[in-house]
Amino acid sequence: CFGAYVTVEDEDEDVTCYQLVGPDEYDLKEYRISVDSPMARALLGKVVGDEVLVRRPKGDTEVTIVQIEY
Repeated sequence: CFGAYVTVEDEDEDVTCYQLVGPDEYDLKEYRISVDSPMARALLGKVVGDEVLVRRPKGDTEVTIVQIEY
């Protein structure tokens, strides 16, 4: 949900933690992504262990949710 920190593992086994923020608060350098972004939209409403397909402009990717913190 909005404000959550979501840690995901991608297809290359790289792990990244994102914070889901409002459109005017995003900062890619700080891994704060807008809830309107393709990644955040794919993550919203999911739970730990879910495999999520992210449809991005540069191509689809699949990530697994490793951790969610509020």
